[in-house]
Amino acid sequence: MNQPVPRLLRAAAVLSASAAAIAACSAPPAPTPDAEASPNGTPSAPAAMSAPAAGPPAGGSPAAAPDAAPSGRVPGSAPDGDGDVPVGVAVDPASISHVHAIAQGGPGGAVLLATHEGLARIEDGRLIAWGPPIDLMGFAVAPDGSYLASGHPGAGVDLPEPAGLIRSTDQGRTWTVASRGGESDFHALGAGAGTIAGFDGALRVSADGRSWDTVDIPSPPRSLAVAPEGGALLAATERGLQLSEDGGATWDELAAPEDLVLADWADGRTIVGATAAGRLATSRDAGASWSLHGEELGPVAALSAEVSADGTVETVLVAGGGVVRITGAEGAVEPLL
Repeated sequence: MNQPVPRLLRAAAVLSASAAAIAACSAPPAPTPDAEASPNGTPSAPAAMSAPAAGPPAGGSPAAAPDAAPSGRVPGSAPDGDGDVPVGVAVDPASISHVHAIAQGGPGGAVLLATHEGLARIEDGRLIAWGPPIDLMGFAVAPDGSYLASGHPGAGVDLPEPAGLIRSTDQGRTWTVASRGGESDFHALGAGAGTIAGFDGALRVSADGRSWDTVDIPSPPRSLAVAPEGGALLAATERGLQLSEDGGATWDELAAPEDLVLADWADGRTIVGATAAGRLATSRDAGASWSLHGEELGPVAALSAEVSADGTVETVLVAGGGVVRITGAEGAVEPLL
C-alpha cells in the first residue's frame, strides 16, 4: 500500500479515532445480572414509519434491498423538530462525533457506519443518514441480512435504556428489541454462523438473540467477531488476540505479529486485524501465520473485512480521520469519505 491516507473533510475532527473520543462512550459497562429474556414484542417508535414492509425474522431470507435510497423523511417517532426521522438524507460528516463500528453489508454493497448519532451509509462519497438517532455502541450484520445493534436511544426513540439487543429487518429504518432491553449495553457485538456474541461487562453468547449464556473470557474485548462459517469467536483484548472454537468455553491466544486493537473474520479462515496506529495484519489460516502490512494508516476506530467471490480480501476501516477501503494484501488505499 503506497498511497497516503487523505485527511478528508476536516477528518481529524470529523471521525476522530483518538482514545479520548472513544472513551467518551466506549468504556466497558458494568456487568448486568444474568437473565434469559424473552423477546420484547413492543416495537420501537420508528416501526410506525411508512417504510417498506419489514423483512422476515431471523433465520429467514434477507429483505430485498431497494434499488436506490429514497430521498426525504419518513413520518416517525424520533422527532427532529418536524416529528420526522431522516432516511436517505445527506448529512455533513462533521456532524458525526465518532464511529463505533463499520460494516460492508449495506444495500448494493454500501458501507455502513454505526455512529454516536445513529446509522449512516456511504453512497457515492456522501454520508447518508438512515434511521432514528440511536447511539449504536455495538453493530453487526447477521448472516440473514438483518442488522443487530445495541446502545442508547436518542430523544423521542421508543426503546429502553439501555437498548439491549435490537434488530432491524428493513436496513436500519426501524428497530425492535430482541432481548435484554433495559439490561444490556453491548459495547462489542458480533454475529456469524448460528452465534451472536456481545460484551456488556460480561461476555454473553446466544444462538437466537433471545436466550443467552454467560461465558468467561481472559480479558474484556475491544472487538468481537464471529466466523461466518463455523461460528468461532475472535476477540481483540489487552491480553492479546483470543480465539475460541467452542462458544467461549475455552480460549487460545493467537500469535499476532503486533498488538491488534481490532480484528475481524473475513471468512471462516481469514482474519484481518489492525494496530492502534492502523497497521494491518492478515492471516489466511485462522491465525497460524500472518502477513504484516508496512504502512500505518493512522489511529483506527473501526474495521470490517470480507473475502470477495474471487478470493480477494477487502477491508474497510475508519483510520487516520477518514474512511478507506483496501483491496488485496498490499492494495492501494481508496478513500470512501
